[in-house]
Amino acid sequence: MRIERREFIQSSAAAALAALFGLRGERLAALPALVEERGLKIAGCDWSLGKEGDLGAFDLAKAAGLDGVEVSCGKAPEGGKLPLTDPERQRKYLEASKANGLPIASTCLEILHRDGLKDHPDAPRWIAQAIEPAKALGAGVILLPLFSKQAIEKRSEQEAVAARLKDLAPEARKAGVVLGLENTISAKDNGWILDQVKSSAVQVYYDVGNSHRWKHDIYREVEWLGKDRVCSIHLKDQGYLGEGAIDFPRFLETVLKSGYRGWLVLETRIVKKAKEDFKRNAEFVRGILNSEKKAK
Repeated sequence: MRIERREFIQSSAAAALAALFGLRGERLAALPALVEERGLKIAGCDWSLGKEGDLGAFDLAKAAGLDGVEVSCGKAPEGGKLPLTDPERQRKYLEASKANGLPIASTCLEILHRDGLKDHPDAPRWIAQAIEPAKALGAGVILLPLFSKQAIEKRSEQEAVAARLKDLAPEARKAGVVLGLENTISAKDNGWILDQVKSSAVQVYYDVGNSHRWKHDIYREVEWLGKDRVCSIHLKDQGYLGEGAIDFPRFLETVLKSGYRGWLVLETRIVKKAKEDFKRNAEFVRGILNSEKKAK
């Protein structure tokens, strides 16, 4: 029996965030009211802010006018443990989050850049370790990066990833956490993986910059995947948003049409200064969303 994303998140520790951003079954006709009432929230990656693993990311994100922060789990294990598994570190993150009024949108398991999910024996252990910190921090999503040497272009690699995720999905679902796949393959290939896993605890973390670079149809993929298979979205391009090759008004229109109500996470470059650059990019995205609202 298929478990809808809404049912899953409402039974999880992430239910509060899900209730804030979930579509709850409304269709496109209701989008103007939803944008008016809640809006799509904009976060920033701590590494893109130049604050990877640094609590200062929250102060900077607030100064830039962001709504949340995506935080790193840590690249280098300490005593066989991910840095973010440390309860004291979690406490400090929660304090910084509360002090700035910015939720933790998601976490990123960077160690998978080294220990790839498709074949490294330790990869499942790292994912299993990352679940409890994500739950403790109220982050509904763990980003699983699958790039470069760890890319999953071949069907055999996708099969291996699907098999491992199928084993990990029950634990993630129990914790109310979604494992988000960020990679270079098409939406259809990602959909194939999700079809093998058959769990709402495994979804696609869609990165429009990566997908555009690998020549996928970014103006159709999110809508094709649908709101129940996309857990988060990275926004980036060359330099400032709107100055590169991606048509962001067109892309965000398809995001709204899909019914997606999660985070839009800026993984943008620092062109001049982090605060000013992220503020500029966030205002650019909000301007598009407001224009879409007024056009309905």
